[in-house]
Amino acid sequence: MIALDFNLNFLTRDLSLYLENHVKVAFFGSGVGLSLVLGFSAAYVCYYLSSVAKKPQLVTGGEKFCHFLKAHCPVVSETYYPTFWCWEGRIQTLIRPFITAKPWVEYRNEFIKTADGGQISLDWFDNDDSMCYPDTASRPTILLLPGLTGTSRESYILHMIQQSAALGYRCVVLNNRGVSGERLLTPRTYCAANTEDLETVIDHIQSTHSAAPLLAAGVSMGGMILANYLCQKGKETCLRAAAVFSAGWDVFESTASLEKPLNRFLFNSYLTSCLQASVNRHRQILENLFDIDHVMKAKTIREFDERFTSIMFGYATNKEYYKAASPCHKLKSVQIPVLCLNAADDVFSPGHAFPVEAAKQNPNVALLLTSHGGHIGFLEGIWPRRSTYMDRVFKQFMQTVIEQGSELENL
Repeated sequence: MIALDFNLNFLTRDLSLYLENHVKVAFFGSGVGLSLVLGFSAAYVCYYLSSVAKKPQLVTGGEKFCHFLKAHCPVVSETYYPTFWCWEGRIQTLIRPFITAKPWVEYRNEFIKTADGGQISLDWFDNDDSMCYPDTASRPTILLLPGLTGTSRESYILHMIQQSAALGYRCVVLNNRGVSGERLLTPRTYCAANTEDLETVIDHIQSTHSAAPLLAAGVSMGGMILANYLCQKGKETCLRAAAVFSAGWDVFESTASLEKPLNRFLFNSYLTSCLQASVNRHRQILENLFDIDHVMKAKTIREFDERFTSIMFGYATNKEYYKAASPCHKLKSVQIPVLCLNAADDVFSPGHAFPVEAAKQNPNVALLLTSHGGHIGFLEGIWPRRSTYMDRVFKQFMQTVIEQGSELENL
């Protein structure tokens, strides 16, 4: 019995020492881990606040437009805080379509005829419940132009309509030929350099709602088409003002950026396949004029444009088409107020190609340049399901032009 008690005492003492040592090690170890986590977090916060979160750069060619924006659009002077866990441009570009909500919008569809016998699909959000503008004749109208393969169902378009609805405005979305499910009536689609369809749509809206103020906003390639239209028309447009988001200002630089290995893998190949799918869907009407099998073998957007787009619109070379499609060469001709938002880390429109000097020479143009935001990204907040920085820029600019637009006369 004594021997048993002696052994138990030894066992209890050894167990106590074992637990005490291991508890100390575990506690010390977790302390080191916690210190590392806290240190890394502090370093990340310091880096984020010093290098990521910055005020945008506002470049204008005239003090009047600059003062107008700063007075009525506070978003242009506020620090942009990108979502802290996905602020890099490529990540923002990739995540935005999946993470942002898609508000429900009920459209009224309309087809209008074109001079060449084609048709354009317009999706109207009439906003007949508008409390601010109950009179449909004078209700402000916002024309929206989606990106390269986009339609009225893109999340960024739906968010713009949601912002417009809150202000009481009417919206109409221009779906480029053949992209929203409608049949091509002629062997012609669309390109960034050709503005004929946009002119047709603007004339149609103006004739339908002649008493209502008309503004426009274009995103990505839609922004390029809109910018090229404004450069061509000068003062001969019924648009009061326009906003351009994530436009590719120099197509040569855009394609060069998209052909870098990682960008080609993440974006270029996918967009090329989307363009090819659209062509293949309309193969029956296109194959008489184009070698569709050759088009389907394109590996990049540049190759697609060489084999299809530039030929369709009568350019002798693809270089000639890209020069015509680049708004940066013609920005001095814009004669109405235009606000253009771009991010410096947008691989579709690299920062070194922004038309900063051209904007400085035109009092009607304002460039709003952020350090981060990617291509149509501009996510902000911890969980960016709702509005983005781009949405806030859109809402404030459209509202202030409609409500305070008289201040912009004779820029």
